[in-house]
Amino acid sequence: MEDVNKAAVTRWMEVAWNQRRAEVIDELLTADSVCHADDGDLVGPDQFRDRQYGPFLAAFPDLRIQIEEMVAQGDAVVTRWVATGTHSQEGMGFKATAEPATFRGVTWVRLKDGKFVEGWQHSNIPEVVRGLASRAPA
Repeated sequence: MEDVNKAAVTRWMEVAWNQRRAEVIDELLTADSVCHADDGDLVGPDQFRDRQYGPFLAAFPDLRIQIEEMVAQGDAVVTRWVATGTHSQEGMGFKATAEPATFRGVTWVRLKDGKFVEGWQHSNIPEVVRGLASRAPA
């Protein structure tokens, strides 16, 4: 089970985010899946896509996520990751800065039958975005 769960989380990072294949969101999330993100809870694939995935990739179209370490036990997978991208498009609430950004975080996912039931994400995304916003053109 742990190898299957690690493969699902790897698919999430590599295919949904790095390959920009949004259909993976619908494959791995259910209507009841909850993501406890830095800026509040997201329930189901539509909220995740509309409030996190879409806006983030719009602002950072070259975003790349690298898994640094992954640990699985039972139905839980914890992933330490780093993401890099350039804020080259308007998004995240302010004009493009054309500045590179590096984000670091930890995502903890609980899975059932290959689907993400609940996840917790903690990262430095809010701090990095605030820094970019302070340097954005008027």
